[in-house]
Amino acid sequence: MHDIKAIRDNPEAFEAAWSAKGRSGAAAEAVRLDAQLRAAQTALQEAQARRNESSKLIGQAKAKKDEAEAQRLMAEVEALKGDMAHALVDEDRFGGELKDLLASLPNIPAPEVPKGEDEAGNVEVRRWGDPSKLPAGRLNNPKDHVDLGAALGGMDFEAAARMSGARFVVLKSQVARLERALGQFMLDLQTVQNGYVEISPPLLVKDEALFGTGQLPKFAEDLFKTTVDHWLIPTAEVSLTNIVREQITDEAELPLRMTALTPSFRSEAGASGRDTRGMIRQHQFYKVELVSITTPDQSEAEHERMVQCAEAVLKALELPFRTMLLCTGDMGFGARKTYDLEVWLPSQNTYREISSCSNCGDFQARRMDARFKKAGEKGTHYVHTLNGSGLAVGRTLVAVLENYQDETGRITVPAALVPYMGGVTHIGGAA
Repeated sequence: MHDIKAIRDNPEAFEAAWSAKGRSGAAAEAVRLDAQLRAAQTALQEAQARRNESSKLIGQAKAKKDEAEAQRLMAEVEALKGDMAHALVDEDRFGGELKDLLASLPNIPAPEVPKGEDEAGNVEVRRWGDPSKLPAGRLNNPKDHVDLGAALGGMDFEAAARMSGARFVVLKSQVARLERALGQFMLDLQTVQNGYVEISPPLLVKDEALFGTGQLPKFAEDLFKTTVDHWLIPTAEVSLTNIVREQITDEAELPLRMTALTPSFRSEAGASGRDTRGMIRQHQFYKVELVSITTPDQSEAEHERMVQCAEAVLKALELPFRTMLLCTGDMGFGARKTYDLEVWLPSQNTYREISSCSNCGDFQARRMDARFKKAGEKGTHYVHTLNGSGLAVGRTLVAVLENYQDETGRITVPAALVPYMGGVTHIGGAA
């Protein structure tokens, strides 16, 4: 949620920022509704003051036995009650419209975010690893993960479709074990090496939690609703960030760094026809989420640190990747600044997103009333919230299968995962 006073004081800056995210005219609309709301509130206050004054004068007129004046004043009070009722209706109407508008508006991009309409405007920051040095780099026609998984007897989309429909998969045997190994490896790396606190959060959340992190009301069709009151989480970002919902945290406790390995559930309503083959875009997948809660002056450095923590997973697995700074038109609704990590997929001969790390500033904190208090100060301030994938487990499984395949379809297990695979060094061949 945005601060209407800030919009009122500098509408041009907000208009420029929202226009870059496809919401032209939003600032002017917010200022108009705010003016109408304040006019209704002023009218209500003035009518209340006049009614109170006239009510006092009625008693005085009656004490003087001036019935004509008392009757006039009582008629005036009745008319003022009507004015108050009208002003209340306007206050509710314009207040509700303003609240709905502000809730629908995206975060303001940071000044250094490049302007652009879509992914073509993203900027490559750095690149790591050489695809040609991995086993698949020696192949002329590397197989994709679907063919590899089927040949290994470890990936069954047909069985999943019979029970659940499209965009699900059944993993078996060593492929299932490899997925489990990846999740545990990522979780250990983020907790032991990078200092994140492991959390086991709820997978079902209420409307307010999803509103707080920005999924509701705008993106309801992208979610799975289970009952009148609960939704399945699209990412553990929702659960982890809402831990500080309606809380005041001491500044000395910040930054809070939390991580969780959970299933994520997405309807992919806006992704019809995209990545229908395989595990790239599914309704259910595992992900290791990273969330940081910081002070405003910590958040920029924390963002860079979070990106490095996500990159560390790909480096440990020796998977080539590039880090992209997203442009204004490609950033998410709640993001102030976002880096995407894109891993190399040999079968597609390109890089594909495997992690998105965003600094949301105080955008989510305002929606969930999450604050911190400085020592010696009476007042409170909104925290900054950050989130990122460290990493998406399913897409990492895809990258490992494709990059570590040989000409026979056998998969070499990355060295970092061998301890998590019970010493198994290859899938599809002798250990």
